[in-house]
Amino acid sequence: MRRAKAKELSTEDRILWSHVARSARPLPGKTVPEETQSSLKADVPQPPAPPSAASSKQSLPPVASSHRHPRRLDTPTRERLARGRLDITGRVDLHGLTQAEAHGLLLAFLRQAFAADRRYVLVITGKGKSIPEGVLRGAVPRWFSTPPFAEIVSGFEEAARHHGGGGALYVRLRRRENRR
Repeated sequence: MRRAKAKELSTEDRILWSHVARSARPLPGKTVPEETQSSLKADVPQPPAPPSAASSKQSLPPVASSHRHPRRLDTPTRERLARGRLDITGRVDLHGLTQAEAHGLLLAFLRQAFAADRRYVLVITGKGKSIPEGVLRGAVPRWFSTPPFAEIVSGFEEAARHHGGGGALYVRLRRRENRR
């Protein structure tokens, strides 16, 4: 019997696998190879560093006229999503991930959804425990204004209670311009 060739893991799969691998305990007498740990860490993209208050005033690049910032969803659209009258065509759960892992996973997920011409997706950030507003709960909306996300996200809004409430976001993706 022939064995199928192992295919390469996508960035999203590598991030998920690194999360699972870190949570598992090796069998007695076994260890996780160091090269596997370092290769998984190398594949995780780092989120942009938040600018300091002093440097942000001096070194901000001019905003290009084509740069579009996502807006909040209008009330009728949010209500239709909450009531199930608009389909949520994908969802990603960022619970338990570091900012770097969540950034990479979210970007990969949104790019795939955008390429598949999906319109509305659900991003589950969790509500957070350590600070009044969870780290990802506060970071994800800020990421939507940065260049890799702003090119594909046109709007977002807090989800309805049964979809996660304050720990989730409805996200509207831009329409692809090269549609046929």
